[in-house]
Amino acid sequence: MKSLAATSLIEGFTAKDILDQKINEVSSSDDKDAFYVTDLGNVLKKYLRWLKALPLPFYAVKCNDSRAIVKTLAASGTGFDCASKAEILLVQSLELPPEGIIYANPCKQVSQIKYAASIAVQMMTFDSEVKWMKVARAHPKAKLVLRIATDDSKAVCRLSVKFGATLKTSRLLLERAKEFNIDVIGVSFHMGSDCTDPETFMQATYDAGCVFDLGAEVGFSMCLLDIGGGFPGSEDVKLKFEELTRVINPALDKYFPSDSGVRIIAEPGRYCVASAFTLAVNIIAKKKKKKKKKRNNQCMDYLIASFNGILYDHAHVKPLLQKRPKPDEKNYSSSIWGPTCDGLDWMLSAVTCLKCMPTINYVMSGPTWQCMQQIQNHGFPPEVEEQDVSILPVSYAQESSMNRPLAACASASINV
Repeated sequence: MKSLAATSLIEGFTAKDILDQKINEVSSSDDKDAFYVTDLGNVLKKYLRWLKALPLPFYAVKCNDSRAIVKTLAASGTGFDCASKAEILLVQSLELPPEGIIYANPCKQVSQIKYAASIAVQMMTFDSEVKWMKVARAHPKAKLVLRIATDDSKAVCRLSVKFGATLKTSRLLLERAKEFNIDVIGVSFHMGSDCTDPETFMQATYDAGCVFDLGAEVGFSMCLLDIGGGFPGSEDVKLKFEELTRVINPALDKYFPSDSGVRIIAEPGRYCVASAFTLAVNIIAKKKKKKKKKRNNQCMDYLIASFNGILYDHAHVKPLLQKRPKPDEKNYSSSIWGPTCDGLDWMLSAVTCLKCMPTINYVMSGPTWQCMQQIQNHGFPPEVEEQDVSILPVSYAQESSMNRPLAACASASINV
């Protein structure tokens, strides 16, 4: 795995400045590969915003397993939701305590359960008898979290069709688990990604409370509630983050008040990283359709690579031109395709294009970097609560897979 280094830039530079500079570099070379510019300061800002609104986050590594992202969040004090051995290995490589990991994939191979046991990762989810029995045999010291099904019909990406036990099944699972002395410590749920109805969180929290009551009836003293992920990572969504929190927090206060002794966590993924990444692609081919007055453009990236969110998460990609078109330039209704031979490799349609143009280039502001260091060394600083971190200028870059420093870089560097 390649090392990452933070390089001090001239004060006042922004992520957009770095993006333009890299585009200019690429334009003067024969290498037209796509690349990212990632604002790590944005990731930290989202983390601080989260801490003010919701319970402790366990970042969903499957969303984006970039080492720089994971390391930034680890330095800020977050926990991690891992769904595979590879993700556990990544988090473990940062020398984080195993208590900060929840193995939150109910469907696990025995070999991966044994690996989790070997490094003392104990928290893991289940939603059927077959799954907890497999864990019991491979990891007797595991602390299990029962994943319950939710009404995720109002979510863009539904998960309860695959994961989660019903309330009726939950009682049977808890009774059987108690017979075999399985340690069930809590309940988890997931409302699906991009939920459009906040009231479904109220119902899911109520259902979780019912399962806690069922657990108490059969002899469990459960102490953990995991409210899952799927929280929006950008502002162009039907249901904003603040609208969700206005429903979630009263529900938690009602069914899991602060004196209940229940620890509450969540598993945000896209919330943390969606707005931090900007992808630059180069149009390498064009085909004009005269009858339809339309153009097909092909870019240097793939549907199953950087654009896989279109397939898996119903993402809506927004193309932006680097340079503003002149008023007298002619526009074309266009579609954008990837460079493969696959007819499925189609990213965008009905977009207006003119001439357009992955390595990941990381940036972070100096004040934000100092804030992260303070959080790492002394905990969450009270003064940050009153600070508007969204206006901090970018003054540090963190680069991966780059052969030379940016032209605007000073000589100083900071390892991250």
